Amino acid sequence: MKVLQGDQVKVLTNAFIIRGEHILLGMKKKGFGEGKFNGFGGKVEPGETPLQGAQRELLEEANIKMVNPKELGIVYYKYEAKDKNAVSKELKVHIYIDTQYSGEIRESEEMRPEWIRIDSIPFNKQFTGYFHFEKDMKTLRETFVEPPTEKI
Repeated sequence: MKVLQGDQVKVLTNAFIIRGEHILLGMKKKGFGEGKFNGFGGKVEPGETPLQGAQRELLEEANIKMVNPKELGIVYYKYEAKDKNAVSKELKVHIYIDTQYSGEIRESEEMRPEWIRIDSIPFNKQFTGYFHFEKDMKTLRETFVEPPTEKI
């Protein structure tokens, strides 16, 4: 993939809370991705770090904050503009995970949070925008359901 720069790169976040063998996902209630599950996240606002953006989005979408977030990694996606007047963009998605959160989980206008068993994630109902691979869920499962090799 040719790496784009500057305003051609959109920095996003996606956050996941893991509790035992369950993961907190959100059912998108309206707009792009409506009716699909995803993590909680969105674009990083000017002046925010990716972690600050992830915390803000999680608070807006589920009324909680990560206590000890760990950045799992960064996933790159390429959005190819189909319209010759539009600009192709690279999506740079910072993926965060945590086993603890503060606040009371609450539905928002945008998302309906739901605990789902990691071994029963409905991939056919998962948002296909930027976090839709069983490989990534396998990584989450190995990191949190199996005893971690490092302290999280």
